[in-house]
Amino acid sequence: MMTENEIATVVVDTSLKVHRALGPGLLESAYEVVMARALRKRGLHVERQVMVPIVWDDETIDEGFRADLIVGEKLIIELKSVARLAKVHFRQLLTYLRLTDRKLGLLVNFNEVLIKDGIHRVVNGLEESDSSSGFASPLFAAPANQPASLRAPLTQRKTQR
Repeated sequence: MMTENEIATVVVDTSLKVHRALGPGLLESAYEVVMARALRKRGLHVERQVMVPIVWDDETIDEGFRADLIVGEKLIIELKSVARLAKVHFRQLLTYLRLTDRKLGLLVNFNEVLIKDGIHRVVNGLEESDSSSGFASPLFAAPANQPASLRAPLTQRKTQR
């Protein structure tokens, strides 16, 4: 079974190929369909638009949120096609990770000239030993508009509970 980081490596590579082929400017839903198909071709289990329930006041609410893509049952991918990511986009993915008890998510904004500027890791308690697969490249550098709590070195980002 692949680790979160191994899955993320495949997702990043696939994102690069999809962006190279399609370029920026399409609807988010177009990238979602293409990414899901491309990841499945690479042998990964991919779920699209997964309805995730939440618990509020000891009651389960079925319409909690929809995850764009869940890959390998471990990694949430939140896709965007926006002019600029906002701080709330990072927090949104972190909330999704916390509510699903997952450790790693990728926020991918396809509306960038260079896709490497649009790929960001968001971590929810991923242990350092789990994140030692070389993700220290500039591709994953935290942008200035990312919340300060998420700007720690990639292997050291932890959520505060």
